[in-house]
Amino acid sequence: MVAEPVGSWWGRRSLRARLTAAAGLVIAVGMICAGGLLVWRLHSSLIANLDNNIVQQSSTVADQAQQGHLPQQLPDPDDGAPTVQVVAADGRVIAGSGDLGSRARMFTFAGASAPILRSAVPTGRSTVYRVAATTARTPNGIVTVYAASSTEPAQDSTAELLRTLAVGVPALVALLTLIGWWLVGRALRPVDTLRRQAADIPGTDLGRRLRPPAAEDELARLTATFNDLLSRIETASVKQRRFVADAAHELRSPIATLRTQLEVTGRSTQHDALGAAVPGLLGDVDRLSRLVDDLLALARLDAQPVRHRQVVDLDDIVLEQARAVRNRGPALDVTGVSAGQVLGDPNALTRVVRNLLDNATRHATSTVHAQLSTAGRTVVFVVADDGPGIQLADRERVFERFTRLDEARSRDAGGAGLGLAIVRDVVVAHDGTVEITDNDPGARFTVKLPVAD
Repeated sequence: MVAEPVGSWWGRRSLRARLTAAAGLVIAVGMICAGGLLVWRLHSSLIANLDNNIVQQSSTVADQAQQGHLPQQLPDPDDGAPTVQVVAADGRVIAGSGDLGSRARMFTFAGASAPILRSAVPTGRSTVYRVAATTARTPNGIVTVYAASSTEPAQDSTAELLRTLAVGVPALVALLTLIGWWLVGRALRPVDTLRRQAADIPGTDLGRRLRPPAAEDELARLTATFNDLLSRIETASVKQRRFVADAAHELRSPIATLRTQLEVTGRSTQHDALGAAVPGLLGDVDRLSRLVDDLLALARLDAQPVRHRQVVDLDDIVLEQARAVRNRGPALDVTGVSAGQVLGDPNALTRVVRNLLDNATRHATSTVHAQLSTAGRTVVFVVADDGPGIQLADRERVFERFTRLDEARSRDAGGAGLGLAIVRDVVVAHDGTVEITDNDPGARFTVKLPVAD
């Protein structure tokens, strides 16, 4: 299994999720950096305070030794105060805090007249100390004063802060991320409102517009741009539908006149070459007339899919259209037609039934079956033929306008590629569905419409 690229996966996330994730990442990085800076600053401050104390203590004792007022045993320091050892030039401990005056020297590095700061581990101990070493000239010779304090309290305070941040930072990042998710959702709510408004605009009602938000912001300008685009689309669509409707309407009269003249010519010249050509010309006129009717029907569907809604006995329409096509070739079986009422435009539904029966009759080998039944809240109309059928890859394409499949479903067979497109548009306008399945052999068209209340 090939792993999905991270960029592709990330690009398919919602804008809200991506913005929230980016904000959460920025907050986490900021909090980690701030926490690290806080830990470093605390540790530095504690060590600096420690250094100040030991330097001050070392300088004070060195001054006492230089003046000859240094006792052999210095007083015990208070809790947290530096411990002191005074070491002679030969390495003897001559004074110290508490009992340190009688112990071995704790540190061995040399000092200077100005305090020298160093981190060191005292002899016989494991804890790191900060040490200030200062040399002083006394009446008895040069001595080195060591003032030291353990870094363990500073390390403990830093560790405690780290433990607190380890718990607090993730919790705070999670809380701020949730707040960010909520804020981004509120910021994008007007966008989702505009999306729903745009989704509710049907292709047959381009006169509707998006409601702009109350604030005069970027979304308001975007809404105005979309509304302007809808206006341009509506204008172009109206012009196109008007052109198709006007052209189809204007073509009806000359086609009817041409048919009449051909019929008269055919009757008066039955035995010459012109008379022999008249039947073929009449067939072409019939196909042209059907094409004009279909174009006019499509133009009306685009403008107003359902012109009149009323309770329609669909079984009466099926039986009436069956009588009209019964003598065209294949046998037509309507024994499966039972009662079924739907709410819709009777003229549009009549065209659906007629187009499906014409299509099945044109491509059937011997028999066409028409069935009508009611199942719960749905009226089901089925037209099945025993012809060549329709391949699975073409079952959606046949509902597109001016689509003719090769061979059996060709122009010579009488189809212009608009009948099934009209069927789909009318059924969808009536809140129904139409699908094609196998009839073994042949094709089975199934139309489902809501039952009339």
